Amino acid sequence: MERSRELGFLGPGPIEPHIEHARRFADAATELAAGDEPRRALDLGSGGGLPGLVLVAAWPATEWWLLDANERRTDFLVDAVETLGVGDRVTVLRGRAEELAHGTDLRGRFDLVTARSFGKPAVTAECAAGFLVVGGRLVVSEPPEDERGDERSRWDPAGLGLLGLEPVGVRDGCQVVRAAAPCPDRYPRRVGIPAKRPLFG
Repeated sequence: MERSRELGFLGPGPIEPHIEHARRFADAATELAAGDEPRRALDLGSGGGLPGLVLVAAWPATEWWLLDANERRTDFLVDAVETLGVGDRVTVLRGRAEELAHGTDLRGRFDLVTARSFGKPAVTAECAAGFLVVGGRLVVSEPPEDERGDERSRWDPAGLGLLGLEPVGVRDGCQVVRAAAPCPDRYPRRVGIPAKRPLFG
């Protein structure tokens, strides 16, 4: 994480609060899964390694895919995975989620998708839905409660329903969304469209 900060992927200040916040993803995910670690997980916009690298260490039996579209960030992630000696169960992917979520090797294969600062709720949900197995969970970092506003408007059940998703609620500062049905084949839409024409919000 110190290297990540040196490269400008993390803000200034102590690193420990960033790590503690990343651990909340694990708490939120396992609270709703009877404490079980996910078998396969993907971190959207993994960038500086949060929460992905922290969760890689927290769940030694989980296979991870760390996804980012930026070459500089994925180069950092590759180096970090090598340094941590976890290359046997961690794959770094460079590309756009809107495209990769349609790949047969990744679609509908993950028990958990995490996202920290990836995008607005509608964008994150649409980009994540195609990766999830039915029953899988999307766990997204949420702003502080006093900045969050109306939870239902941020994570609109009708909009999520278009993607086969349903909101579960906020746990440990993270919004948890469940894949109640397979994501329709037409989602996610082409690169950039989820942000330009969000399904809700």
